[in-house]
Amino acid sequence: MAKALHPRHRPARRRRRGAALEQAVLRAAIDELLDVGYARLTMDRVAERAGTNKNAIYRRWPSRAALAVAAYRQMAGGDQPLPDTGTLRDDALELLRRGNRAWSSPVGTVQRSLLAGVANDPELLAMIQERANDAGAALWLTVLGRAVARGEARPEALHPRVATVAVVLLRNEYVTRGIPIAPDHALVEIVDEVYVPLVRGRGVGPGSNVPSTTEKRVRRAAERAHRDGTRAD
Repeated sequence: MAKALHPRHRPARRRRRGAALEQAVLRAAIDELLDVGYARLTMDRVAERAGTNKNAIYRRWPSRAALAVAAYRQMAGGDQPLPDTGTLRDDALELLRRGNRAWSSPVGTVQRSLLAGVANDPELLAMIQERANDAGAALWLTVLGRAVARGEARPEALHPRVATVAVVLLRNEYVTRGIPIAPDHALVEIVDEVYVPLVRGRGVGPGSNVPSTTEKRVRRAAERAHRDGTRAD
């Protein structure tokens, strides 16, 4: 019978450190978020799943909210190049279509779980708002900046709330209609009936040839998007 190895001669278990440990924790947090959602996410479960201890997690992420947002960012990483079709309409439509696909994907599942958790977690709400302001607006401002340079939009439209009106209206579709993905015609309507007229400045001054009903609809949509922006993000 083979002799048992003396503890001194047993292969040592490799201890993960640095980036390897962080990736293991983030992967475990992603799996937990997909399995049980943010409401039931615990540091204990993540630590067990990652094969580490809570102290190692807390040294990197001081709270459950911080870990959850970091895990979501990990999932949402690998950004695609921004659309650059040559027209504002097609760029905006492509961004909405990408967002629409993401909402019904695992990334969207985690995002919805985090959004559902903000009511009882002020720290999570603050972190989501910060990310929305820093990241979400930047994409749309870049696309809109190109349109301004081409003469498709007025320079005054380069404001985060104006730039993100389209995506806020898309998220409003999910909330008000209770759907996991919006029909493509809704995206086309958002772009053609609200977003492009708004950033081009149609119907905002004397002498406009846009009917008053369109002007009112654009203004109402913009105001509604501004009000819903914080909740939707």
